[in-house]
Amino acid sequence: MVETAPPAPRSETAEARIRLDRISIRDFRNLERVDLRLPAEGVAIIGDNGHGKTNLLEAIYYLQIMRSIRDARDQDLTRFDATGFHIAAKVRQPDDHEISVGFERSSKRKKVMIDGVQPRRLSDALGTFPSVMFSPRDLELVSGAPSERRRYLDLVLALTDRKYLHSLQHYRANLARRNAALRNATRRGASDAEVSVWEPALAEHGSRLIETRARWVASSAPEFARLSEEIGENGKAQIRYVSPFAESEARYDVLIAAFEEKRALDMRRGLTHVGPHRDDLELTLDGRDLRLFGSAGQQRTAAIALRMLEAATLRDHAGAEPVLLLDDPFAELDIRRASRILLMLEKRGLGQTILVVPRESDIPPGLMRLDRLLMRNGAISG
Repeated sequence: MVETAPPAPRSETAEARIRLDRISIRDFRNLERVDLRLPAEGVAIIGDNGHGKTNLLEAIYYLQIMRSIRDARDQDLTRFDATGFHIAAKVRQPDDHEISVGFERSSKRKKVMIDGVQPRRLSDALGTFPSVMFSPRDLELVSGAPSERRRYLDLVLALTDRKYLHSLQHYRANLARRNAALRNATRRGASDAEVSVWEPALAEHGSRLIETRARWVASSAPEFARLSEEIGENGKAQIRYVSPFAESEARYDVLIAAFEEKRALDMRRGLTHVGPHRDDLELTLDGRDLRLFGSAGQQRTAAIALRMLEAATLRDHAGAEPVLLLDDPFAELDIRRASRILLMLEKRGLGQTILVVPRESDIPPGLMRLDRLLMRNGAISG
């Protein structure tokens, strides 16, 4: 097991922080066998691209959402020729907790254990290890399709609001059933009743999703503007939840009416065209859509501000700073912006930080205190 030097003692007045004490990874992507003990401050891992640095962060973050952050199937996460993968960790929150997850390729079964007990539902394990991952891919939160921003909203809220998670699960299940009925209708002319039967549940859970999203975005808007300005944007940054139902007080009734109005079109095309699964998160700078008109630097600023909002939401929910997983996030930022971001994180109370970079020279000055490890071909050494 790779061990780093013991960390310097922290002040008794320091903010509470989630801490990953140790992690063991078996047969996850190219990581055949990794065993790490981590100091409270974190660690910087250095290695060429393609040797497994991002895979390591993905394995750590898997303990937060119990699936791949890159939307890969579990069987595709399993190392070639291995029968499955296993991840186990000791986490301090501040009490110690043991978290493990294993996947068997042949049966496609996944087993999660929390402190030696298997949760009744997999969803009960979500958010057990509060962490936030910053990566170059975050640019897609701003420049990508609306589905990227909906996924962001759903993840932040599902990890911090059990009622939202419940409604999200039920909405998705009923949406899949209505869409299946719509496809049947296009093939064999099914009746309206086979489609409309799913609409009350969609309206019930969909109205809760819209309400919670709209409330979170509205409460986060001032902080998003402040973060963007502090990072270095001169213009006025705004965030807004875009939904035709967001302003309606009788949201359930309006959704029911919308499903009925669009039903004929939906039956022709085999797809549900209204609902929170079609909404978006609008990001603007001086009133101009950042997705269409923002420069690469402006888009990256907005993406980092979103991740910082995510970290703040997790912190408020957990009562402690989440672990920060940094996948070379400042590689395409100028030194001024990178320095400001690190200063902002430190002012808030920098959580345990796991940074991966290709070269030692890529470690930002504000993180030079971190112990160093090397990664090569999926193996880590001191």
